[in-house]
Amino acid sequence: MVEIELDGKKVDIVEGSMIMHAADKAGTYIPHFCYHKKLSIAANCRMCLVDVEKMPKPMPACATPVTQGMIVRTKSDKAIKAQKSVMEFLLINHPLDCPICDQGGECQLQDLAVGYGASSSRYEEEKRVVAIKDVGPLISMQEMSRCIHCTRCVRFGQEVAGVMELGMSHRGEHAEIETFVGNSVDSELSGNMIDICPVGALTSKPFRYSARTWELSRRKSVSPHDSTGANLIVQVKNNKVMRVVPLENEDVNECWIADRDRFSYEALNGDERLTAPMLKQGGVWKSVDWQTALEYVANGLKQIKADHGAGALGALVSPHSTLEELTLASALMRGLGSSNIDYRLRNAEFPAVEGVLYLGTSVASLTDLQRVLVVGSSLRKDHPLFAQRIRQATRKGCAVSAIHSIAEDWAMPLSRDMVCDSSTWPQALADIAAAVASEKGVASPAKGNATDLAKSIAQSLLGGERKAILLGNAAAHHPKASSLLALANWIGAQTGASVGYLTEAANTVGAQLAGALPGQGGLNAAQMLGGALKAVLLLNNEPEFDSAAGAASKAGLSKAQMVVTLSPFKSNMTFSDVLLPIAPFTETSGTFVNAEGRVQSFHAVVKPLGETRPAWKVLRVLANLMEVPGFDFESSQEVLNKVCGLPTAEQTHLSAEMLNNATKAAIDLTPATSAPVVASIYALDGTVRRATSLQLTADARSAKVGQQAAKEIAA
Repeated sequence: MVEIELDGKKVDIVEGSMIMHAADKAGTYIPHFCYHKKLSIAANCRMCLVDVEKMPKPMPACATPVTQGMIVRTKSDKAIKAQKSVMEFLLINHPLDCPICDQGGECQLQDLAVGYGASSSRYEEEKRVVAIKDVGPLISMQEMSRCIHCTRCVRFGQEVAGVMELGMSHRGEHAEIETFVGNSVDSELSGNMIDICPVGALTSKPFRYSARTWELSRRKSVSPHDSTGANLIVQVKNNKVMRVVPLENEDVNECWIADRDRFSYEALNGDERLTAPMLKQGGVWKSVDWQTALEYVANGLKQIKADHGAGALGALVSPHSTLEELTLASALMRGLGSSNIDYRLRNAEFPAVEGVLYLGTSVASLTDLQRVLVVGSSLRKDHPLFAQRIRQATRKGCAVSAIHSIAEDWAMPLSRDMVCDSSTWPQALADIAAAVASEKGVASPAKGNATDLAKSIAQSLLGGERKAILLGNAAAHHPKASSLLALANWIGAQTGASVGYLTEAANTVGAQLAGALPGQGGLNAAQMLGGALKAVLLLNNEPEFDSAAGAASKAGLSKAQMVVTLSPFKSNMTFSDVLLPIAPFTETSGTFVNAEGRVQSFHAVVKPLGETRPAWKVLRVLANLMEVPGFDFESSQEVLNKVCGLPTAEQTHLSAEMLNNATKAAIDLTPATSAPVVASIYALDGTVRRATSLQLTADARSAKVGQQAAKEIAA
């Protein structure tokens, strides 16, 4: 530790730290633009000049290392004069367009100009103008004349997103930030550039000119998409979601969110929202009141149960639904005498599993891993924020190995890359297990061939201290998923690595906790989608897009006498008989359990649209109409406390006893006959699929081209 004097106060700081770090520790604010705690030091803007004793000139606080006994003054005349001089230079070319700038009201330059700017400028030359650039549907670079060349966006791309999409060209007053050769900005984390831009140079294209920042109410929420459980600030005006930005949580999403979390709100205000209950009568959809719709459903379910037994009823539920919704859906089915409920729509195998399948470690620990083996995941697209953490680990020397079926850009160095057909993944893991067994002198759990690549991966896992084996979405949906898990558990036990699933959706772990799985003798998702039911409840999903059966699910569900869809959107209209409008995550309270088992509750941020109602309320009333006991809840918090088995509302993680990814499944190395089904990054759930701007991105377009090609090949 080094002791310095900062504005008359003694500060102890780690040797090698900068003056800026000492100021942060002491709670002293030093004005700055280019410095960001998550990015490398550039010392571009010079706004953080401070007075260091025995130094002839002011020094940049962000780039000056502390030394023992150093005396720093941040508010001396020398420091203030230097900072005001820098501000004068920064404003030479900055346009005077604050009244129309989207950054107005939350602009660092605007704020600091009040304290350090002059009331007039000595410069009379014309201000420079930078050409407009179109870099895609998410980020607007219409006003790059505002850019102060802090290079935060450039460094973010290099260091956090892993893709250097922006750079600075030319020098002096001709310098500008651009993508070069007309490329677009396509990173799945690109929206964070908007947040870290200290001026209005990079702004949100979907939000552009739609509201002023001081008109917006700010409310906390949790992302309903992937399993990170990213913490959000949802900004609202006139009961309408206008913008979504990150809420900093170092243990979950740090200060970043994926573009999927940031821009999916467009769907909440779109034309496809379902705003009133609808019944299909004579092949024509008609809007009805809630009482009519719910009585129709209750009477229909009662009649089908009377005619065909409780086993003819079933529910297919989405892991993007809240813990409370999943719990009540499961309780409703079991209260009616049916064990047919499942959330695993994309799975190809349905083994009996002990405990809850989860990440196997904390989200924050991914940043500090030294060895990682990722199996069956397009990590960067499936879990952008997990990928970002592992990318930071590689910058500190972590060796990442991967087993996957398609060679793609992970935007991070892969030390060992095993690309093979998904049907042979169990054999690939068996080969690694054989190599580990050979190294340790123990018996291998399955017959494997210790190839050079398998030996290399095994040796990597046997080295290091902090290591993990992570099974991705494709591994979870694999026809031999239980064999993959059994092999991974054996390798993990032998190498000391944690083993877990990255988990697909916001509430995959919660769905297991809620018991949204078939009971003894119950039908699994594949059987229900195949047409084995007479009455089906679809909670927040579209089987055509959300299941392994795909378009074939329509034929299976069409065999049912009654299909009831509970959705925020007009969906499943070809085979449904009833559409019940339920609230998306912004219009209901609830709880998600992320990949690490972190329990995160949230409240509604806007009122339900039209006649929309929270799904937990709809399920409660439906159960009451059918006289199912135990449905007397007045709030989602009561459901959480009384049904979900969580001891207190303050509990933040599931207990270690609940989280157990052990399995005693037999290992089967026979090549799988079908490939796992994995949703593309902007097709994960119904909300993302309806977000206009996300569907215009390069990722969404390429996925559609791939799907069309697959259809043509199949035809």
